[in-house]
Order: sequence, then C-alpha cells, then structure tokens
Amino acid sequence: MLDAFAKAKQAEIAALEALAAAGDFPAPWAGERPSFVESLLRRGPGAIIAEYKRASPSRGDIAPELRAADVAMAYARGGAAAVSVLTQEEHFRGRLEFLDEAAGCGLPLLRKDFILHPLQVRRTAATPASAVLLIARMVPVERLALLVPLCRELGLTAVTEIFDEADLHRARQAGARVIQVNNRDLDTLAVNLDVSRAMVARRIPGEIWISASGITRHAEVAEMAAKGYDAVLVGTSLMEGGDPAGALERLRSGEGET
Repeated sequence: MLDAFAKAKQAEIAALEALAAAGDFPAPWAGERPSFVESLLRRGPGAIIAEYKRASPSRGDIAPELRAADVAMAYARGGAAAVSVLTQEEHFRGRLEFLDEAAGCGLPLLRKDFILHPLQVRRTAATPASAVLLIARMVPVERLALLVPLCRELGLTAVTEIFDEADLHRARQAGARVIQVNNRDLDTLAVNLDVSRAMVARRIPGEIWISASGITRHAEVAEMAAKGYDAVLVGTSLMEGGDPAGALERLRSGEGET
C-alpha cells in the first residue's frame, strides 16, 4: 500500500513544482498556530488527537457527509487536545481545504497525508496546520533529515510515524522529537496494539510519543497513558456512526464499557 500511496502523490508534487517555478507558490499562513506539543502535554498523559476521517482504504466510506468544521468544533467541545485532518484525496477522500475549514475550532491541527517532498511541507505551512505527519519509511533517511528541520523552520511540528525499531532509528537520525507509533501495518492494513506496547520501551527522555490506530476504548487510552504515551490518535471509531462528539465523550469517560 505504501507504494500506491506514494504514487498517488506524484501529480500533487508536480503541480507544486510548477507553482514554485512560476512564482505563484502560496505564502505562509500569517495567523497564529496553536502549539501542538504544548496542547498534548497540557491534556496528557492520555491526550486524544481526534481525527476527521471521511474514508479509508480498509473501511471505504466512513462518514463522508460530515463537515470538517462541524466535526472539529465537536472535538474541541469534547475535550480533544488536537485535531488530525486527513487531506489525501484518492484513498481517504480528503482535501487540503479541510484544514482551513477546521481551523475555527481553535485546536492545533495535524495535517495527515503522505509527505514526500519539501514543497509539500511548504504548502502545509500555507495552511493553519500546526503539525504535519512524516512517515519514516516512505522517504530515504537523507530526505527525512531535510523534512524534519524544514518543518521546524516553518513553524510546524514534525510528527514522525514509525512501525518498528528500524523506523525509530531513521526518525532519530533525522532529528525527530515527536514520535507516532502506528499500530496499523500500512502494507497489510492489519492492526495490532502490541506494536505500541512493545515500542514504548524504546522511548527516551525529551521525546513526545503518540500511539495511533486501533484504539477504540477508554481502557486502551488509559493503558497507553500508563505505558508512557503522551497521547493517542483516534479516527475511525470516532467517525463511524455519525456522532463524533458522542463517540469522543464515551472514549474519554469509558461510559458503556464492560
């Protein structure tokens, strides 16, 4: 799947290169970006990054009728620490404009997409996003080592996603400080929370750690917090059913769990 995701981004990168060559590249966002890290630390351990996710390759359509602005506001009212916004079009039915629509919630926004090129980072900096996802195994470590400091230079937090120890080594080589452990294998789409349970033993002081994918219950949020994660990222289980506000409330309270 990672190869398919990377292939799907080539047209976007070519369009950004054409904009840059023509001198028409969008200017950086002039507004305030709430601190992604500070918000997680203020709410954590157990902070929730709630995701606006309309579809996925594993589930198909999830909630394409829900608007980014409405969902982000519901998440803010429900106590989320940040909002992750999927912007990838082909496989997730996302759009970059969803970041602008979600910005009114006042929470830090994480752009979740497949970022392979510095111009994608610069384009993200032209939106209200506070953070951007980088996937360690999708680019050579030399490219990752350019993207991480570029994010910092542009006022964005680089959230570097890993799946195993090799990815963690690459992330640290690139200077990453915010580490997201994905419990979903993006090659097979299988989910296993044991990935997060095992990887957190490799955490070192000064890093921010996030567990992502497969978390559906308050007990799992509490478990990840107890094991040393600053936050969890939750998408599908909040969006399916068409009531993200209620789903977030139940996830935070544990109401109805046995």
